[in-house]
Amino acid sequence: MALASLLRSVGFVVLLFASAEEFLRRQDVPPITCLILDVRMPGIDGLQLQKHLRNNGWRIPIIFLTAHGHDNARAASVAGGATAFLPKPFDADVLLNAVRSVVEAK
Repeated sequence: MALASLLRSVGFVVLLFASAEEFLRRQDVPPITCLILDVRMPGIDGLQLQKHLRNNGWRIPIIFLTAHGHDNARAASVAGGATAFLPKPFDADVLLNAVRSVVEAK
C-alpha cells in the first residue's frame, strides 16, 4: 500500500494485485506499462511470473524489489529481461527513476 501511495503521489496510475495468480486471472486489466514484483511472493513467485509472462509472449518491463537479492535471483531476473533489481530497503527516488525510465521508453 505504501508503494502504491508513493507512485500515485507523483501521478502514476497503480493497480494492486494480492498475488501473481490474481493478476493472471484478471481479464479486465488495462494495458500495463510496468510490473513491480517481489522475488518472493505467495504462490507463484516473481521470477516464476516473469518466466510465465515471457513464455506466453508478454513483454512487460519488470522492476524487482526484494529483501532476498542474492546473486542467483538477480542473474535470473536480468536474464529474463528485468528492467531493474532493487534491494530492500530501497531509496524511493531510485524506484521512481526506474519507473520513469520505463514510462519514458514506451
